[in-house]
Amino acid sequence: MEWFDAEGYAVARQVVQRGVAAVYVVAFVAVLHQFRPLLGERGLLPVPAYTARVSFRSRPSLFHRWYSDRLVVVVGGVGVAVALALVAGLPQQGPPWLPMAAFGLLWALYLSVVNVGQVFYGFGWESLLLEAGFLVAFLGSDEVAPPLTVLVLLWWLVLRLELGAGLIKMRGDRAWRDLTALYHHHETQPMPGPLSRLFHLLPRPLHRVEVLANHVTQLVVPFGLLVPGPVASTAAGVVVLTQLWLVLSGNFAWLNWLTVVLACSAVDDAAWRWVLGPVGVDVTPGAPPGGPPSWYVVVVLAVCALCVWLSRHPLRNLLSHRQAMNASFNAWHLVNAYGAFGSITRRRTEVVVEGTSDPDPASATWLEYGFRGKPTDLRRLPRQVAPYHLRLDWGMWFLALGSSSQLRWFVPFLGRLLEADRPTLGLLAHDPFDGEPPRWVRAHLYRYRFTTHAERRATGQRWVREDDGLLVGATDRARIARLR
Repeated sequence: MEWFDAEGYAVARQVVQRGVAAVYVVAFVAVLHQFRPLLGERGLLPVPAYTARVSFRSRPSLFHRWYSDRLVVVVGGVGVAVALALVAGLPQQGPPWLPMAAFGLLWALYLSVVNVGQVFYGFGWESLLLEAGFLVAFLGSDEVAPPLTVLVLLWWLVLRLELGAGLIKMRGDRAWRDLTALYHHHETQPMPGPLSRLFHLLPRPLHRVEVLANHVTQLVVPFGLLVPGPVASTAAGVVVLTQLWLVLSGNFAWLNWLTVVLACSAVDDAAWRWVLGPVGVDVTPGAPPGGPPSWYVVVVLAVCALCVWLSRHPLRNLLSHRQAMNASFNAWHLVNAYGAFGSITRRRTEVVVEGTSDPDPASATWLEYGFRGKPTDLRRLPRQVAPYHLRLDWGMWFLALGSSSQLRWFVPFLGRLLEADRPTLGLLAHDPFDGEPPRWVRAHLYRYRFTTHAERRATGQRWVREDDGLLVGATDRARIARLR
């Protein structure tokens, strides 16, 4: 079936299937490490309380029928094992239904997690991973050629992802339109990386060039993905380079890495040979795969027809002046709207959590808890944590912006610190009380900014901060009980 098969995209399929599976490994490892203290039976936002008030129809999840922390471990463990098998390419060596079943299982398990994850899983890259996992399930195995219709849907996904991000910027904040957004962004982004300070201190004219290049990459280049051959391969290369620049300048979980993987779906085998041949990598095509079985053609066409029908919502969203950012139009997170940083924060406020064992909080010595990713220590070099997602740290960033939805978990979080709850403390980088419960805790607000080169040489600090008052004053267990 010449109209069905996409000859010349064998390498792209390998890269996309294994790359998406690798991101699923990271996602399920995070489930194993973070889900229980955040959302478990004694979590900050317990799943049983959530499923008691939300219907299965609106948030389909296997946890509606039964939830336990042990079941979460099973889900995470199965997810990691299946994803690792796909990274190794084992299911892809069998018939086309085998990778379809493997990716389908990953999608169903992670959908169950996301749909009960509440604010801790309310990020656009969760929907992106679910949509990507669903689509690559139908790319088939080594026994058949990649279906052209599925590849086109992947190109449409990258186009929506990039164009949505570009349009939301142009519509959302004047700083993107006058090219000044990066005067602030590297310093105020949720999770700065090791090089973010150096990016921030680049000359301002270069920041303006960065923003202009971003607009071209997101608003013009993605349309080239729809022109198979050298044009699409070149457009994909531009997207990949831009995303790697973002990887160097910050921590956005797996958003950038997954975009890199998905963009590779538009690179044909000829382009891979041109890129990899000079370094000695053999990408000579093997024997042509056999024709696809009839059942496979029917399933793929039916799925593609469904995705085309669902595309009417994100297409309308892209054309709307009231564009929604990171919106899912169905409970299955299929064919979503994407976008990021429609507005830029001009100042960085950090919530610093402190505790004391002194009986009188008015005259106490307060000690700071250390977080794994977000800035607290003024001297510490920010960590490179992406593609891993530190959900508590991201929540703290939104809390500092004044998000009232974050207070629902923050008060229980303070309560867990007063109990010296070990799973909660395991989410932190430093407990100043070595596992012992403090007498009081509080949440202090500070305004942070990067040091200049001169300040760094004089003080050894990477950040300067100014007192901005208290978010939550001195609190003990009795007050926590009243706040709840």
